[in-house]
Amino acid sequence: MDALKDLADYISEKMEDSLDGYRFDHEELKLFAKAGDIKRILNFLRDDKECYFRVLIDITGVDYPERDERFEVVYNLLSLRHNHRARISVFTDEDTPIPSVTDIFSCAGWFEREVWDMYGVLFDGNTDLRRILTDYGFEGHPQRKDFPLTGHVELRYDDELKRVVYEPVQLTQEFRNFDTLSPWEGLTDVQLPGDEKAMTQAHGVVAAAKDRFQK
Repeated sequence: MDALKDLADYISEKMEDSLDGYRFDHEELKLFAKAGDIKRILNFLRDDKECYFRVLIDITGVDYPERDERFEVVYNLLSLRHNHRARISVFTDEDTPIPSVTDIFSCAGWFEREVWDMYGVLFDGNTDLRRILTDYGFEGHPQRKDFPLTGHVELRYDDELKRVVYEPVQLTQEFRNFDTLSPWEGLTDVQLPGDEKAMTQAHGVVAAAKDRFQK
């Protein structure tokens, strides 16, 4: 841990103008970078002999809808030479692109496509920014917190047309809101506080069963 702290201080000193600080999570280094300087930082972390983070493990995203810059984009790096891991976080909104780093790590092309597909984050300079996990005609970005859990469309194989067809989502189950008052929680005597509806229904089922048995 001492070695990692020394590394954090070294990076912070060298990249002072491009970083907004750092912290340690689970004994791993997390750097907070300015989005416009992500290429400069990754170049330094890859090539500097004290860092030598030569492996980009992946790029992922996090959505915080309540923030102005709602998306956190996280670059996970590995240094095999020094046996260190580091995360570099940048923040952006729905309209401001982040510089692509495909010219620094070639594998970033697929990772950036995944973040765009799931969150809608734009990467300036990625010449192949298209769907990678969802279908090409998919609507929206499913990892956003405001994306409906049911999605917008559902698909099935049509025996008559002999192909997959897309249709608007149809909720065939009458009750879709599972809360502490829902009888779907289970008909037991151990219920959450305020679960009167479930308890009432449970006692009703028991009473009906006794009545049938007595008859």
